[in-house]
Amino acid sequence: MDGGRFSWYHPATKSLSMSFSKGEIVERKLEHLENTSEISVFSRIEPEVKIMTERKTFDDLVRLMDRLRDPGGCPWDREQNLATIKTYFLEEVYEAVEAIDENDGPGVVEELGDVLFEVVFLARLAREQGWGDVYDSVHHVHEKLVRRHPHVFGDSSVENSEAVADQWQKIKGEERKEQGKRRGSVLDGVPQVLPPLLQALRISQRAVAKGFEWPDLNGVLDKHAEEVRELAEAVKDGMPKEKAEEELGDILFTLVNVARWMQLDPHAGLMRTMRKFRRRFGYMEDRLADENKDMEACTLDELESLWTQAKKELG
Repeated sequence: MDGGRFSWYHPATKSLSMSFSKGEIVERKLEHLENTSEISVFSRIEPEVKIMTERKTFDDLVRLMDRLRDPGGCPWDREQNLATIKTYFLEEVYEAVEAIDENDGPGVVEELGDVLFEVVFLARLAREQGWGDVYDSVHHVHEKLVRRHPHVFGDSSVENSEAVADQWQKIKGEERKEQGKRRGSVLDGVPQVLPPLLQALRISQRAVAKGFEWPDLNGVLDKHAEEVRELAEAVKDGMPKEKAEEELGDILFTLVNVARWMQLDPHAGLMRTMRKFRRRFGYMEDRLADENKDMEACTLDELESLWTQAKKELG
């Protein structure tokens, strides 16, 4: 045990990790140390012992937000409002999504923390408006999830996940009636601020749930071919830009339905394609930089050759 020392204290397990000159790491519960020969290691404790910082809780984050926002807090935080923080909230959500797509575990954990902070910030601003606080939000979603999962927290039963989704929509409709809200469209629950591809998919799914559907995949593919022809005709005839954009939108919407029929996620597919394009384009930029060339000065054949190299190297 020569050269032994304590390297870390774990408050959660009330144990110490000990490292020795041979590189061995041993962890022992504190209450067990005095009953073992390892007690001799106490004579070799180094002056500095690293103590883990106590893990912070959700309540700590709420109190931190209050400190930033209250008089005497941070000038920048005190100047913010719902409109400004809404933008930061969206950015943090997309950064979390990117970390998930990249399968970056530590990044996911960190970005989720950033998202949570923006949620707490927005809740603080809502409280200042007299709308309720973050704990009202927690209570609301908790009650809603219990209410909409009677097969878990109640006496009902379901056969599969599709039945769960149907039950969810039924309970949601009953809640609207109890709240005195009009029936409205089944599409009302799809936020218009969703990214277009995701919004198109959700709209399509809700319409299909009401029976508005093609008989098979070939029907969707035929519709897609029809929309492509209409766009080609629009371009040929010099159709106004707005009308041409509408035709393009029809093509994209039918493609979303093709994806739905094939049980594919169009949003995820396009995101992967864009990440792939970024990698390949970056490869081209790097190769040209190595040769002190400007991309704008290259011929199409040169660029095509570089693109082919990027595909071979990066896939």
